[in-house]
Amino acid sequence: MRVKRGVTAHKRHQKIRKQTKGFTKSNRSSIRRGRQANTKALQYAYRDRRNRKRTFRSLWNSRINAAARANGTTYSRLIADLKKNDINLDRKVLADLAVNEPSSFEAVVKTATKK
Repeated sequence: MRVKRGVTAHKRHQKIRKQTKGFTKSNRSSIRRGRQANTKALQYAYRDRRNRKRTFRSLWNSRINAAARANGTTYSRLIADLKKNDINLDRKVLADLAVNEPSSFEAVVKTATKK
């Protein structure tokens, strides 16, 4: 008996169409182009999940530096003093303090820089 493949192929095509929802032009409507575009999109997503960490660390460093300079020191001196005085606050927490609770950040700076 002959096996007709229409159901399986249609299901596979629908899966690709669902994944390419929001893409433009033939990337959405063509199955072949859609499969290629989706593969590339997944590669970019994988890469950029790692790049996001890099970008945020850079942002945190900028915020810490701005707040540190407002308190009379620099980013590099502040980080060195924190390490020297064994204050274990990561950059994410320091940046959050600098933006949302300047008085707490100022207290951390004073504690770190006192001789």
